Amino acid sequence: MDKKKQLQDLKAQMEADKSLPLRDTATQLVFGEGNPDSEIYFLGEAPGYWEDQKGRPFVGLAGKLLDELIQSLELKREDVYISNVVRFRPPENRDPTPEEITAFAPYVDREIEIINPKIIVTLGRFSMGKFLPGVKISQVHGKIHQVSWHGQETTVVPMYHPAAALRAGEIMKQLKADFQVIPEALKKIPEPQLKPEQLSLV
Repeated sequence: MDKKKQLQDLKAQMEADKSLPLRDTATQLVFGEGNPDSEIYFLGEAPGYWEDQKGRPFVGLAGKLLDELIQSLELKREDVYISNVVRFRPPENRDPTPEEITAFAPYVDREIEIINPKIIVTLGRFSMGKFLPGVKISQVHGKIHQVSWHGQETTVVPMYHPAAALRAGEIMKQLKADFQVIPEALKKIPEPQLKPEQLSLV
């Protein structure tokens, strides 16, 4: 089954899952979007007003900034995959609770497994906490981390959320600089080594 079909099935499962929180106060589910074969997977926090209206992640002011940052890497939005740890908008754009993040986690995990990116860029502290619990974003932003996730080595680069950059010039400067780490991080990832039993299949 191709990745697009797997993602469509996953979205349908989420839409049918009545146990997911925040459904009653949100307009619609905001699923991830982008290139399912992307090497780069961006993981934000939760939909805001415009995301809730349009059913797409990162389409408000923070989304416009994210688009510009992606373009600074000579890529287009369609070249990467963009998602959130929570898929329904929290009321009044409040922070998602740990319980809400946990409820959506199995779907986020499955999405990452389907995409199988080379690098996960977390945007903001809530998505960072999924891979790097108990650290401060001010200390680790823009640094390349190798983490063991679901039994395999995964490259994670935590960054500030674009919404935070819109509120503070210093964070904007840091976020723009941090984005330039992404090509370097991709170069550092070794190609997977074929196991002896796989060589006979090549």
